[in-house]
Amino acid sequence: AAIIGEKVELRRVVKIAGSQFAVYLHRTSKDLPPQVGVVVAYEGKDEETARAIAQHISFADPQYLTKDEVPADAVEAERRIVEEISRGEGKPEAALPKIVEGRLGAFFKQVALLEQDYARDNKLTITQVLAQAGLTVSGFARFKVGA
Repeated sequence: AAIIGEKVELRRVVKIAGSQFAVYLHRTSKDLPPQVGVVVAYEGKDEETARAIAQHISFADPQYLTKDEVPADAVEAERRIVEEISRGEGKPEAALPKIVEGRLGAFFKQVALLEQDYARDNKLTITQVLAQAGLTVSGFARFKVGA
């Protein structure tokens, strides 16, 4: 074992299944080491688009691949919050279910990669970009220095 004189702490290990991987490292300055790193497991031939998806993940910080992966308790907690906010805004009771579903859709866009608008072209979703490129993402991991 080598001694490097630095405190190194392994905070998280992630296992991602896949046969191909795209990597993106984001630097805040060319003089500094990367601050964010992303690994995307994918199937398909378009390596450039896979790397662009990794870049998108570094920016958008999704927590889950699909909305189905979001834990039910997190969805219910968000549902209660948006219902409370909607009632506080004086929205009519009859309209609440549609308003809540719309706001939950916005929540899913924030936390689920495949629901997000593509950072490079917000007229497209990540799902559409993947379909156009013939790619399937099976998983990803995003690491940030200090987090």
